[in-house]
Amino acid sequence: MIDSQTEINMKTNTEQVRNKRADSGYVWYLFLIPSFLGILLFMVYPILESLRLSFYQSNGTIEKFIGLANFKNVLTSGSFWNSVWNTFFIGFFQVIITIPLGFIFASLINSTKRWQNFFKVIYFLPNVTSIVAAAMIFAFVLHPDMGIVNYVLDFLGLPTPGWFSNPSTSKWGVILLSVWHWIGFVIIICLANLQAISTEMYEAAKIDGASGIQQWLFITVPNMTPTFAFLLITGWIGALQRFNEVYVLGGPNGSPARSIQTMGAFIYERGFTGFEFGIASAATYIMFMIILVFTFINLKVSNMKL
Repeated sequence: MIDSQTEINMKTNTEQVRNKRADSGYVWYLFLIPSFLGILLFMVYPILESLRLSFYQSNGTIEKFIGLANFKNVLTSGSFWNSVWNTFFIGFFQVIITIPLGFIFASLINSTKRWQNFFKVIYFLPNVTSIVAAAMIFAFVLHPDMGIVNYVLDFLGLPTPGWFSNPSTSKWGVILLSVWHWIGFVIIICLANLQAISTEMYEAAKIDGASGIQQWLFITVPNMTPTFAFLLITGWIGALQRFNEVYVLGGPNGSPARSIQTMGAFIYERGFTGFEFGIASAATYIMFMIILVFTFINLKVSNMKL
């Protein structure tokens, strides 16, 4: 039999082991501290500081509290609403062209028995290319005098647009760049969902005499609805935040004639070119609200729940 002293010692040892394990478990939380500090320093603090600056007239050194004047300044600025129009125009055509086109390409790739991985790589390569590098390439490809696109159009006897030198065509140049850069992502996402659709549905449709087109229209397309909703929302969110490519192609003021200046470029111009940090901060929160409202509308239209 175990005497009482031995039993007490065993209980004490067991408790010590448990306490030691509990103490060592807390050590792992120490590894979260760098990430937590990084989030506070580079995300939470800039958000709160930007909110504070939106109520001040600030050039980075001198500040003066002016309340909602910055928001009024932005909302009554013609340049800001021009940037909103440019952002939505480019984003609309990017989404409306890329999603259907990417879905068609994904369907064609999915129907092939060979070379699927090859086509995946080829189409996805633009997506992993730096958008800055891609913009510089497109600036050369669409150059009105030396660009290969206008050379081909001229060879075919077609009109040669000025692209990024003409305000009426510059947006379409950005749209072409955006479609080329984003379509690989759309194809990969669509292809993943296409391959997840049960083959039994297609076999049953074949037995009922459905043609390939009918199977695509009444089986494939309905099953792709959640994917289309995801691509629509992510595409719009990315489009509303567009900055890098328009900055490379037209600078912060979206030359020529502010025709490709987006909301992101407007914020950069007012903050880091004009040193109007209060106005830039106010414009940032207005852009955030626009994105929030538009995302909510997209979710409702897509019959998805928050």
